[in-house]
Amino acid sequence: MNTHAKPPLILRLCGPRGFCAGVDRAIQIVVLALKKYGSPVYVRHEIVHNRYVVEGLEARGAIFVEELSEIPPTDQPVIFSAHGVPKSVPQDAKSKNLLFLDATCPLVSKVHKQAVRHTRLGRHVLLIGHHGHPEVIGTMGQLEPDQVNLIETVADVDGFKPVEGRALGFVTQTTLSVDDTAHIIERLKSRFPQIAAPAAESICYATTNRQSAVKQAAVGADHFFVVGSPNSSNSMRLVEMAKRSGAKKSILVHDADDIPWNEIGTSANGPATIVGLSAGASAPEVLINEIIETFRDKYDMKLELAIAAIEDEEFMVMRSLRDIELLATDMAFVNGSRTQAALSNSDGN
Repeated sequence: MNTHAKPPLILRLCGPRGFCAGVDRAIQIVVLALKKYGSPVYVRHEIVHNRYVVEGLEARGAIFVEELSEIPPTDQPVIFSAHGVPKSVPQDAKSKNLLFLDATCPLVSKVHKQAVRHTRLGRHVLLIGHHGHPEVIGTMGQLEPDQVNLIETVADVDGFKPVEGRALGFVTQTTLSVDDTAHIIERLKSRFPQIAAPAAESICYATTNRQSAVKQAAVGADHFFVVGSPNSSNSMRLVEMAKRSGAKKSILVHDADDIPWNEIGTSANGPATIVGLSAGASAPEVLINEIIETFRDKYDMKLELAIAAIEDEEFMVMRSLRDIELLATDMAFVNGSRTQAALSNSDGN
């Protein structure tokens, strides 16, 4: 017996995973703004829900705030996060004479427009989403308080009492569980047969694709790891989806250090341990690669791919930033494959 043999392990890597087009655009806007205006550039709320990304942008000169009131009088720009903001926020920025750039994901903006369209057609809006999430706050903030109600569960549907004679329409947060949302929508249509759906699907393609890949990879998995942050809705839905789809254990991790290595199979003579790996839409590929390489070091690893779709969508930044050139280290950062050189901004800019 070879006592030095590595234990066998099958790593099922999901695709797509990590950065989506909306996240890529939002990060690019901050990097381009720093290039054009210099530091500091203020960002209202985390630009995306990932500590690695936020700390990297801070190292480049971004300052993150929760409210505009935290920003001193300045000519420097403030950027609104990818999750979207209530309509009162840009109004407040104008009143303060702040230069602002809106990095709201275009697919979130689409939901805002769908909600507003419902109200223009005389409908009361039911927003399916999670209380307190920035995207939900931003979407509800497009409407007056008496024009919208938040629906989180099927029980909320059963408890909702509409105004008699008032038409209804619904929209959803873009990062929800496709399956859970389907159950809620089914109950809505059962209780309110005349309720109007949004003109187009609200849950974004990136959420749907990542959940579909996790469903494939989770079947029979001993462990499933999702790279992401606890405040990332789409990441938490992937953790839930993996467990629901057959993984014995499913947890969220920030990086390789978070993986419970002592709980993973270590016998060189036993059956191969099956591990699934995916990442939320705001998790950079560099963190995923580090995890893969650590598995390769520790195990006789066989890599399997669980591919649900090929994503080639790109969302353009606003016109005012399109003439700014990004260097190779900037692009590495924006694309999620940040190197230490990019983190330290060693290109001198």
